[in-house]
Amino acid sequence: MICARRLHVAIGAKALLADVSLDVRGGEVVAVVGPNGAGKSTLRKVLCGDLTPSGGEVLMNERALTEWPLIERARSRAVLPQDSSLSFPFTVLEVVLMGRTPHVRGTEEPRDYEIARAALEAVEARHLEERLYPTLSGGERQRVQLARVLAQIWEANGTNEARYLLLDEPTSSLDLAHQHSTLSIARRFAREGVGVLVILHDLNLAAQYADRIVMLRDGRMVASGPPAEVLTREAIQATFSMPVAVMKHPYLDCPLVISLAG
Repeated sequence: MICARRLHVAIGAKALLADVSLDVRGGEVVAVVGPNGAGKSTLRKVLCGDLTPSGGEVLMNERALTEWPLIERARSRAVLPQDSSLSFPFTVLEVVLMGRTPHVRGTEEPRDYEIARAALEAVEARHLEERLYPTLSGGERQRVQLARVLAQIWEANGTNEARYLLLDEPTSSLDLAHQHSTLSIARRFAREGVGVLVILHDLNLAAQYADRIVMLRDGRMVASGPPAEVLTREAIQATFSMPVAVMKHPYLDCPLVISLAG
């Protein structure tokens, strides 16, 4: 698992994270929710090694994250940040092949192309493979970037160690159908043993697709557990400062959150 213990991140006197602990186990989807500025993206950066905490530690597969060589880390863990800037006129297929870089020795082999095309198929973007990346819409770019990170951990790396997928707001530019498609892919990879952490703003998407939800506010963990335990009216109103009603979903085995604002 990815195991984070008592993480603390501060800029000057302001704590971006304060005493946050969580686990991401192979085979489950963990959703992180909270208002803007709650520390969600800071947490993701610490978990993937982009940001060193001022306190606490992160272990991946029982080994300190700082002890992992970058190439080994990249073979087991893929990260989709909020923004993936790329202005060069690469084709979509070339962008997705970048996800295979940690596994390539020399030049790409036919298997790398197979995986890249399979990843594009998974995100319903195979028809875009010859398009130039800068010509795509925002939603199309987001799906291509998702395909890139999927290609990175598409198959076990031969060490029998768990793989991880960290997704920071992967549905932000997507239409309704592709939001659900993206999170269905997350569930599919979890069924294959991948540990998935996904940062979401939509509480109902988190309720529907996550095994566990971590709720943050002002850098601190407010609640952690199954959706039905975390997404209570009291916790949501206290965290988001917004009146809501929470009821059992009429068709699915999860809570349904309804805003009462306005």
